[in-house]
Amino acid sequence: MAVTDCNAFSCAMRFTATSIALLAIVVALPLGGCSFDLGAWGSDKEKLQALEQQPTGTISGQSARDAQGYAARGQALAKSGKTEEALAEFDRALTLDPYNVQALYGRGLIYQADKHHEWAIADFTAANGLTPQRVEPLLARATSYLAIDKAKEAASDLDEAVQADPGSAQAWSARGVTYERLGDKAKAFASYGRALALRPRDEAARSGLARTGG
Repeated sequence: MAVTDCNAFSCAMRFTATSIALLAIVVALPLGGCSFDLGAWGSDKEKLQALEQQPTGTISGQSARDAQGYAARGQALAKSGKTEEALAEFDRALTLDPYNVQALYGRGLIYQADKHHEWAIADFTAANGLTPQRVEPLLARATSYLAIDKAKEAASDLDEAVQADPGSAQAWSARGVTYERLGDKAKAFASYGRALALRPRDEAARSGLARTGG
């Protein structure tokens, strides 16, 4: 009888941890810290889209502007590594405006870094509902789903992400990681291939392609 280096459970746990780390690298959302390079997040078009989702008559214009100020301060604090202070600012923003997408996403990233994945998932879900064509909350939610061993839910999010933005190399590469975790090498291989075609220097995708048969 062959002797293995680990039993089935410990091997599975090791692979899960490796998959989570790989996905975090792929989507640039390190589990030990937060990435707040939101780019054009909260653009005028997206603010209008989010406002259209809100129940009418619930938030005054002044409250929305004040909330946006808190959210911007929260983002700046988070970039400086002051996550506790940032969290307080995001909470203030969401008290005034529960539909502030920037605050929802930023708070979700902090929760994720602190391994409060259920809370993070709730915030990413709300952000996704307000801006359904954005890839970021889907990628972030997939990372948290994988962290709590819900790979099928992560795969569903990443399927949606590549439909929303077929040109997102991050989404394709993350999809490869997730389907590799699920044991579907064909989908993983195809996803890594798409990621590499879009971003030829993507070493995570290149390594994934080699692991899954490339």
